[in-house]
Amino acid sequence: MAYIMLAPVLVLLSVFVLWPAIQAVYLSFFDWSFYTSSQFVAWKNYANVLGDDRFWQAILRGLEFVLMTVPVSLVLSFLIASLAVSVSQKVSTLLKISIYIPSVISGVIASITFVMIYDYSGGILNALINIVGLPNQAWLGDPRWALGAIALPAVWLGLGISTLIMIAALLDVPQSFYEAAELEGASWWQRTRYITLPQIKNVLLFLLVTGFVGSIQQYELPLVMTAGGPQHATELPNLFIFNHFRQDTYVGYSIAAALLLFVVLGSISSIIFRIVNSEKLVD
Repeated sequence: MAYIMLAPVLVLLSVFVLWPAIQAVYLSFFDWSFYTSSQFVAWKNYANVLGDDRFWQAILRGLEFVLMTVPVSLVLSFLIASLAVSVSQKVSTLLKISIYIPSVISGVIASITFVMIYDYSGGILNALINIVGLPNQAWLGDPRWALGAIALPAVWLGLGISTLIMIAALLDVPQSFYEAAELEGASWWQRTRYITLPQIKNVLLFLLVTGFVGSIQQYELPLVMTAGGPQHATELPNLFIFNHFRQDTYVGYSIAAALLLFVVLGSISSIIFRIVNSEKLVD
C-alpha cells in the first residue's frame, strides 16, 4: 500500500526531474542544435566552459552579489522579527503585512520601479543626494554602482518571507529561558547571543542556504534592469548562461555551464552545512 501511495510522486519526480536531468547530462557531451544533427564531442563543452573567463567572472560576481544581499537580509529579518514578537498583537500584525507586501510583487514590476528610482535625470535617489550637495550618479550605468543597485531590490523583495520564517522561529523559543535569564540580570545582547541564536540555528541555516542559492541564481533583476551591463558588471551566472544560449545555436555549452553551476552551488552549500551545522551547534 505504501508503494502504491508513493507511485504518483515517484512518477512525477521521474518525468519532471530525473529524466530531464539525465537528458541534460547526456546532451552536454554533444554539439547539439535544433537545426543540425548532433555530434559527440566528449568533454569539449565542459573544457570550453572551464576555460571561459566570463563564466568564472559570472560565478565570482554571483558570490559578490550573495555577500551584498544575504547578510543584510538575515540581519534585517532578525531585527524586524524581534520587533514583531515584542510589540502588541495589532502592531505586530500591521508590521507583518507591511513587510510581506513586497514578496507578492512581480520581479519585473519591481525592476521597472527601481529603474525609475535610479534614473539619472529624474530619479528620486539622485534628487535625494542632490539635497546634500552630491552630484547625480549613473547608478545602473556605472560598473562601480550597478551590482549594488540591483542588490537593493533583491533584498527588498525577499525580506518578507525570511522575516515571517524568522518570526515563527522566535515564537518557538520557550519564554522560560528568557525569564530565567532576566532573573540573572542578562542583557538583551546576552539573551540574544546565548539563547535566541542557538535556539533558532536551524532556521538560520535554512535561510542562509536558501538565500545563497536564490541570490547567486538571481535572473529577473539583472535581465530587466541592466541586461547584464554595463560592461558585464551585473551579468550573474544564470543571465550569462541565458545570454550564451540565446546567441549560440549549439546548446551543449549552455547545458554544460548550467551543470557546472549546479556543481558549484552544491559544493558551496555543503561547505556551509559543514561549517554552520558543526557539533557545537547540535542540540
